[in-house]
Amino acid sequence: MWPRTRLATAACAPELEFREVDQATWPDMQHLFESRGGPKNCWCMVWRATGEEARRTDGASRKAAMARRLDAGVPVGLLGYLDGEPVAWCSIAPRETYRPLGGTNDAPCGRERVWSIACFFVKRELRGGGVTAQLIDAAVAHARRRGATVVEAYPVDPDSPSYRFMGFVSSFAAAGFREAGRAGSRRHVMRLELGRGGRRRATASR
Repeated sequence: MWPRTRLATAACAPELEFREVDQATWPDMQHLFESRGGPKNCWCMVWRATGEEARRTDGASRKAAMARRLDAGVPVGLLGYLDGEPVAWCSIAPRETYRPLGGTNDAPCGRERVWSIACFFVKRELRGGGVTAQLIDAAVAHARRRGATVVEAYPVDPDSPSYRFMGFVSSFAAAGFREAGRAGSRRHVMRLELGRGGRRRATASR
């Protein structure tokens, strides 16, 4: 079980607990994704599928592809729980486990160990209450524990007609991320550098 994360900016926001998605919590991910309004057609494979996987776009094939990654021990993300019920998802994983995301350097970059936040899903009744901020904090903490030196994200502006599932620039700016470039015409590249021991560097203020 991941520690609870309390929002400082929204006193009325629900306090979530977080768990890494693995074979043990895979049933919880299935429950969330297959719930009403869940991403059961995508299974967060848009930025992961390669080769034959990319040609199989039906929900069942994408679900099976996600299951294969969990069977192989590949990190994929976190679930947020409210009163024991999975209610939110964040895709946080090593950048090399995704297709090219358009970050600052999608080739291996020396000593950097980059983890990427590529997607969010929050149940409709909890949206707008600060849950995304909790997911970002939990994702950064998770990446830090797993040895990341940089966390990268690819959010959009609030008026963007697409890629909104990748989050908004303002949410990442509030968490200390700095803009580092653009990925296409809509997505921003934002980075949070972690210092020695996994701490945020002083230049990445909250």
